[in-house]
Amino acid sequence: MSKIELLSPAGNVEKLSYAYAYGADAAYIGLKKFSLRVKADNFYEDEYKKVIELKNRYPGKRLHCALNISFHDEEIDSLKENLDYFKQYPIDAFIVQDIGIVPLLQKEFPEVELHLSTQASCVNSEAVKMYKALGFSRVVLGREISIDQIKRIKDSVPDMELETFVHGAMCIAYAGRCLMSAYLTGRSAQSGFCSHTCRWNFKIDGKPGIENLEAARVLAQSGLLTLEEEQRPGEKFPVFEGDGFTAVLSSKDLRMIEHLDDLKNAGIDSLKIEGRMKSVYYVAMVTRAYRKALDALEGKISKEEAAPYVEELENVSHRESTTGFYYNKTNADETTTGASDSKYQLAAEIGKEICGEDFEKIYNEGIGRYKNYMTELEAMHPSARAARLKDLEIHTDRRVIPFEKKENWYMYECTALNMIKDSDDIEFVSPEFCSIKVKSGDWEIINSETGLKMSWVCDGHPAVIYLPYKLPDATLLRTLDPDYVEGKIRDTGR
Repeated sequence: MSKIELLSPAGNVEKLSYAYAYGADAAYIGLKKFSLRVKADNFYEDEYKKVIELKNRYPGKRLHCALNISFHDEEIDSLKENLDYFKQYPIDAFIVQDIGIVPLLQKEFPEVELHLSTQASCVNSEAVKMYKALGFSRVVLGREISIDQIKRIKDSVPDMELETFVHGAMCIAYAGRCLMSAYLTGRSAQSGFCSHTCRWNFKIDGKPGIENLEAARVLAQSGLLTLEEEQRPGEKFPVFEGDGFTAVLSSKDLRMIEHLDDLKNAGIDSLKIEGRMKSVYYVAMVTRAYRKALDALEGKISKEEAAPYVEELENVSHRESTTGFYYNKTNADETTTGASDSKYQLAAEIGKEICGEDFEKIYNEGIGRYKNYMTELEAMHPSARAARLKDLEIHTDRRVIPFEKKENWYMYECTALNMIKDSDDIEFVSPEFCSIKVKSGDWEIINSETGLKMSWVCDGHPAVIYLPYKLPDATLLRTLDPDYVEGKIRDTGR
């Protein structure tokens, strides 16, 4: 069997870059309004130039494009109007569910593969044969399929590539065909506007005058209640109310990283990670974990070497996990409560190393500003000088302190995303090492325009980071989230 492909989500160019850097063989994107994740940033205007640059930087990496909505006639018209735009992207495969656009894509993109979306709910070998006859080279199987069923399909159609989801959020509806979002918010999931209504919290309530409402709440909090549909006796969803609200239909997250050998033996060609709306940190960490697990499966590294990276999945936002329908469908029937959460927050993205003339420019700027400051201070009236020094004792962030050159220290571009204080212990993750923890005092944050040390930095502030570690490309800086409380589900505003 050929190498298994690792396919990661990319909601924008930045996430595409990290997907490739952290080990994805391919990434899938959405274009404009033709994707089921229209709330993801998606790709537009002249971003194809950046995508081409990324594919040149990472030769051999593939790009899949999701055109997986259900098309109405006016949307097909719009698709035709945008063909010239799509042709500027270096797309290797289209992911589609609506066979109405297949002839158009085959005519206009004869070199681009067709992959059947999971939204088409393909879960049997006869359907796979039909899609093969239509010109599809890969089927993204419906999420309701089992390991045994995958093997049967592969045995029946061995020359059809099979792809399946292995990690991320799952929909409570069959292959994501949910009407709750449209019903409650007017946003159709099948047009890419899913509001994730199934993960909302609901509370037991009643009309004025109803008796024993408190008793009903006590019952809801007991864990004894379940939902059961009239025509499906025995299929029960647990209902549990906590803090006054209930998650009724919120599914657990899928996690198959411990079972990749079973998927390989069943004949899977591509492992797909869910999450085009997830963060850069999620894309990077989950991709890296599955890359290492696959490398161990293929004998490139040992299981012991892969283990720390797999353990890092616990440090990424997630709900309780399940193996979905792969072994027993009752696993997928179990719901959970609360939003995804993590004890870490992504604090900054680390860019290229600053060295040579660029380093000297920042250093000299800091020294020059410090000299000017001291000259100004010396020229002050003693009482004014004392007042200035007193103010600096209170407002330490106003101090004018140039950084000192240190042997075997390195300087890097630093794009802050959350608040970072010089009193923080910080931690780095990268494609090349699992994590490096750096204590406060063992690193410095410097204003890249003034060359002066900073006591804090946040989004929008020009900064570089200076420390005694060599950092590879695509390194990320994370810090502990001060609002995280272990065991407590937070309201993340979803």
